[in-house]
Amino acid sequence: MSQFKERPDQLYRPRRFWKEAAVGPRQDDGWPVLLDARTARTPAKAELVLPTEALAALVAGEWNGVGEVVDYALMPATRLAFTAIDRVSETRAEVADEVGRYAGSDVLCYFADSPATLVDREEERWGPWLTWAAKELGLHLERTSGVVHRPQSPETLARARALAAESDDFGLTGLAWAAGLLGSAVLAFALQRGRLSGAEAFDLSRLDEQYQAEQWGVDAEAAERAEAHKAEALLLDRWFRALA
Repeated sequence: MSQFKERPDQLYRPRRFWKEAAVGPRQDDGWPVLLDARTARTPAKAELVLPTEALAALVAGEWNGVGEVVDYALMPATRLAFTAIDRVSETRAEVADEVGRYAGSDVLCYFADSPATLVDREEERWGPWLTWAAKELGLHLERTSGVVHRPQSPETLARARALAAESDDFGLTGLAWAAGLLGSAVLAFALQRGRLSGAEAFDLSRLDEQYQAEQWGVDAEAAERAEAHKAEALLLDRWFRALA
């Protein structure tokens, strides 16, 4: 997920200088986010213009929720928009390659070899999505048992890259973030296409962790991290729905 490694505190953090954020009238390239009737800007000084009115409303809502100082850690949709406009638009091939790499080590392909209860759970819940990927996406992934890496074919990786590249900059940005968050290109594509909700995709990505928690109890720090990651998955769900 190298395209999304910047820390929010590395971005410029101005004090709030506007009274109201709103979605402006449609322009040729989309809907602008307005701060007191002036178009907001990205860190690279590009205009903050989104491809759908719903996506612009999602971002504008974050700006309306800002306190005295802009805290980008609390503005994930805005950060995604910044990334799409300032970075992904210039590095589309590299970002599509990143999605392809997640297909090459997709979590859904690594089934447990024991215990039987976990194997059965993975068969029931992961198996149908590998079948879906093959039938609906033409993405044929080879599964294995255990944690030893099993390479996927060059054709499969090329197909994953091609599927990712079909998306516009905003869809590709969300897709790459989802693939990294979930450890799965298949789950990312399913989330993007509305076949899974953010909560469903996140739960599927954590079958092994959930099983371990059932057996040995919940670690407080791990649970806190999981909740933060689940919030990201829910935001990505809203992102894709607004983009659609």
